[in-house]
Amino acid sequence: MKLRLIVLTAVVIAIGVGSWGAMRFVKAASTGTTSTVPTTRVKRGKVTVTVSARGELQGGNSEMLVVPMVGGGDIAITSLRQAGELVEAGDVVVAFDTTQQEYNLREAQADLAEAEQQVIRAEADSEATAQEAAYAILSAEADVKTAELDVKANAVQPAIVQKQNEMALAAAKDRLRQTQQDIKNKQTTSASGIAIQKANQNKAKVMADLAQKNIDSMTIKAKTSGYVNIQQNTNGMVFWGMQMPPFQIGDAARSGMAVAQIPDLKSWEVSAKVGELDRGHLNPGQRVAVKIVALAGKEYPGTIKSLGGTSGPPWDRRFETRIVLDQGSPELRPGLSSNLVITAETIDNALWVPFQAVFESDGRSFVYRRTPNGFAPKDIALVKRSESQVVLNGLEEGDEVAMSNPDQSNKQAAPQQQNGAMKALSK
Repeated sequence: MKLRLIVLTAVVIAIGVGSWGAMRFVKAASTGTTSTVPTTRVKRGKVTVTVSARGELQGGNSEMLVVPMVGGGDIAITSLRQAGELVEAGDVVVAFDTTQQEYNLREAQADLAEAEQQVIRAEADSEATAQEAAYAILSAEADVKTAELDVKANAVQPAIVQKQNEMALAAAKDRLRQTQQDIKNKQTTSASGIAIQKANQNKAKVMADLAQKNIDSMTIKAKTSGYVNIQQNTNGMVFWGMQMPPFQIGDAARSGMAVAQIPDLKSWEVSAKVGELDRGHLNPGQRVAVKIVALAGKEYPGTIKSLGGTSGPPWDRRFETRIVLDQGSPELRPGLSSNLVITAETIDNALWVPFQAVFESDGRSFVYRRTPNGFAPKDIALVKRSESQVVLNGLEEGDEVAMSNPDQSNKQAAPQQQNGAMKALSK
């Protein structure tokens, strides 16, 4: 009897322990299931659609100092101001090696001197030709006059002498005409020779002036006062996303490259790359709040100036946005990082959920709404969307929606739930 009582007591205890363990297993499993999917409620109220981005401060009307268009190769930098150095209008900012251009100038000056001597020689030859021509004309005219006097004496001369005198007069006149024609030809030739030499002289002068102009252009001065902003040296192989070092003395640069920049301290702009998703929210003229990272506690209001083209890889498409600051300040410097907040639109009495609660597939937008049987997809109509909020239609205020895909969350949580349940049973 005592043995049966002992066995019965042991069975009751075993059943109790099993029931208690099963209850802990169910509790652990149910707790894991409900805690793996974060949720939120659909809210109604005023939604302010804002766009945030990071940008870089730049001078609005910057003066770009570029390598002069001389020669066909690279030009070495022989003098360069320090980055951030303050310069006044007329100060030398950058200078380049003028060795080749000075050689070209000497060659052009030598050609010019030779051309000038050729002009002098051509003019002297022309003068000598003119004097010879004048003597030849006088001689020919004297021969004609002598022949004419002989013809006048024909009345007392024999017939044969008369004939000889007439022939001599005709020959003298022919020589005079020929001499006059030869002189015209020589004068034309002399004038052409002088013109050719003067053209060569002008060409040599142009080349000398060009060489001197090139030398002058290789010393670049500031047209306005401001801070010097040294540009990146991209004279070589550049890979996407690679940060190149700034120019320095001794570097070689190609013609047309920007070496330095002097921003207009009275006109400031911010250049920012904004995500393609926010393109529809922005328009020129919208107000922008700009905060400079290095100047904590200060905010600079501005206005969107322009929206550029979209570029970048498919997974990170962005477009350039330029913002004009209403007013600058003395502490601003080119290249400072800035945070932008653009208030695109304000919508009253709107239904909205966080951006993470909206999913897209096969061209449709939907949320996972909680139902008595768990989460179920529910199609919605998008009204407005930003980086943090989505204004929508198709739900009711207070509906509970998942912040992540419930199916994936449950799959990821299943091993953890099993481990938790096994630990509960083992206790």
